[in-house]
Amino acid sequence: MPWTDITRKRYDRKHGRYSSDCTDDEWALIEAYMPPRKTNGRPRTTHLRDVWDAIQYMATAGCQWAMIPNDFPPSSTVQRYFYEWRDSGLFHRINHALVMMVREFEGREASPTAGVIDSQSVKTTESGGVSGGACPRAGHRPDPGDAGKKIKGRKRHIITDTIGFLIGFVIHAGDIQDRDGAPFVLDTIRHTHPWLRHIFADGGYAGPKLKERLTKIGCWTIEIVKRSDTAKGFEIIPRRWVVERTFAWLGRCRRLAKDWEKTILSAESWLLIAHIKLVTRRIARL
Repeated sequence: MPWTDITRKRYDRKHGRYSSDCTDDEWALIEAYMPPRKTNGRPRTTHLRDVWDAIQYMATAGCQWAMIPNDFPPSSTVQRYFYEWRDSGLFHRINHALVMMVREFEGREASPTAGVIDSQSVKTTESGGVSGGACPRAGHRPDPGDAGKKIKGRKRHIITDTIGFLIGFVIHAGDIQDRDGAPFVLDTIRHTHPWLRHIFADGGYAGPKLKERLTKIGCWTIEIVKRSDTAKGFEIIPRRWVVERTFAWLGRCRRLAKDWEKTILSAESWLLIAHIKLVTRRIARL
């Protein structure tokens, strides 16, 4: 994208305190889904926009809770709201609504009919996956980990629409192969996107084992998109490049450079926050 006077103005983030803060237009999209004030108890004194900006700052900078700058609400307050929204499924609801909205802005139907699936292996820290109820990381089992990438950690297994927006995902141990984890990913969109039944995938999803498992959760068609045998060097593979670009988009948030979370819910929430940040900026520019 060439930098012109028009594009520089559209992508300028010199407003507010930090470049991660949302604009008025972006906050208007998020505010509509924020929980209302409670009718009983002590009145709310914290501005939810400040809480959301603090969470976006953490996602962008990748810092710890205690490292949140002092011009945000106290870290304990931000953390409390994060866990409350995480447990209530608020991040999932916001993401689902915004993806449908941005698809309509792009001239598509709100619900997609085809998607692209792939996984990303991510290293964990010494604390990731060791507490009760957490997703175990590869290396906590006899299996040595991701056989292809030799990474002891977790996998972010996602499915996007054909534009590249995140519509479903599962985070699981890195020693689970793609064809074994795919049914869990597709099961997450079976009801939220009932018209999506055609999936583009790479060779890791080929074979009768996956097709047999998919028959138990619905009628799915898997189209394997392979690299040409005559290709030399770098080659853009049709359809598959879309999901790879989505991983690159999400990777702009440093919180996702590594899986720092003990619980699977927190790991999922930060993935959603990174994508919500991407979609809100896209809609605001449109």
